[in-house]
Amino acid sequence: MLTATSKILRISELRDVVRFNKQQGRRVVHCHGVFDLLHIGHIRYFEQARTFGDVLVVTVTPDRYVDKGLHRPAFTETLRAEAIASLSCIDYVAINEWPTAEETLRLLQPDVYVKGSEFKNTNSDMTGKIAREELVIKEIGAELRFTEDIVFSSSTLINRHFSHFSQEIQEYLSLFRGRHSLDSILGAIDSLSELNILIIGDAIIDDYHYCEAIGKSSKDPCLAMKYQSRDLFAGGALVVANHTASFVKSVDLLTTLGEADSYEEFVRSRLQPNVTPHFYFKPETSTIVKRRYIDGYSLSKLFEVYVLDDSFLPAEIDVAQCSWLSENLKNYDIVISADFGHGAISNKIVETLSKDAPFLSVMTQANAGNRGFNTITKYPQADFVCIAEHEIRVETRDLNGKLRPMITSLARKLDCDCFVVTRGRRGCVIGSKGDRFAQVPSFAARVVDRVGAGDAFLSITSLLARLGVDYEVLGFVGNVVGALAVGVIGNTKPVDKLSVKKYITSLLK
Repeated sequence: MLTATSKILRISELRDVVRFNKQQGRRVVHCHGVFDLLHIGHIRYFEQARTFGDVLVVTVTPDRYVDKGLHRPAFTETLRAEAIASLSCIDYVAINEWPTAEETLRLLQPDVYVKGSEFKNTNSDMTGKIAREELVIKEIGAELRFTEDIVFSSSTLINRHFSHFSQEIQEYLSLFRGRHSLDSILGAIDSLSELNILIIGDAIIDDYHYCEAIGKSSKDPCLAMKYQSRDLFAGGALVVANHTASFVKSVDLLTTLGEADSYEEFVRSRLQPNVTPHFYFKPETSTIVKRRYIDGYSLSKLFEVYVLDDSFLPAEIDVAQCSWLSENLKNYDIVISADFGHGAISNKIVETLSKDAPFLSVMTQANAGNRGFNTITKYPQADFVCIAEHEIRVETRDLNGKLRPMITSLARKLDCDCFVVTRGRRGCVIGSKGDRFAQVPSFAARVVDRVGAGDAFLSITSLLARLGVDYEVLGFVGNVVGALAVGVIGNTKPVDKLSVKKYITSLLK
């Protein structure tokens, strides 16, 4: 009798085993999944699958492809494989090499592929994986079977009994589940798909230089670093456009590049397919570059160098932009002003947006490049505002006061129905010109890089605010988006709709 460890094969070895058994006239049954927490539902699923043939093989999704949220998998691929291999009804186990089972099915060519009863309705699969697997099953001439038994959720069991969140956040999620259904939140996200939006703001190139500390300079009191590698990311208004792209129908981007060193080819190559750029060029300048020098091991930032001309565009270009806006703003459902205070948005543009935008969402960032001069009250009106806690405290000149009265006061001044203040690890608070108020904790499992988290939060909450969703739901989704954004270095990839929906599902099951 095979031991549990001897049942675990490489995927290429499993192919040979399947081929041999089929040649011997045995019917091979294949199951595939994450199986993050082995439970009675899995056991009954495997036992029923075993009855459909003579040999049962199982492939396990590798850790790097588990997309059930930042805190998953709870158990590593080797532990998951070992747990499955310990079951007597299973003959062989392998850790998959691909994100889905499609290539695995083509490689193994089983006689029967088995899914649980919860997958019978392919329309309920938000990933579309089951439908694609069905096509491969037809391609290889295999049979698709479904088991019939009780269904448990690993996500539900992990959330209830093995959560990595603090007790306070677990209690909050329990209360949130009682107030808001998963279907209603996912439905709100899906309803964004017909929106046409305009993003306006500063184009920024985030230039990351990774280094290794090699000691103190022998002649000067400074740290000597050894260069390792470099990454370029599309930041600023560019990444705001990319974040929104997978949620909505179309995105137009109005932004400024430097004429002397535009990075235009790079920018165009990094924009999502449904983002249409409208570039204006500032004479005799470079596109803004924020160059960050980073310790390659810890990813701690050492210092930054800005390539920056923060003057406004020449008057004739400013007039041309305002004319374009006046003519086209009526074509959009929402306008997002990603205002980093580096000269892309003039006072005339602010006036035009405030007067003519059908729904105006605004972020005014206070950063080292604008030294706190770029505050929210430069806008006379906004429908949605999203700023960080230090930015509202700069605006109100109040270092330690309570946030709620600050939010209410500024919301009334801007005639704003939804005003969000992000607070990093402390989540966010949402208020309005009236009495509505909500507070939502952070769900970040690990923080790799905080750069761009606020941009991601702004991008998706702006869309939800346009629909008028419940404040708590808006803050909840925004904090999920922020958690996904801080989990990667720089703006490696935009937050996408499927990842957000899967993370929300993992939290609320």
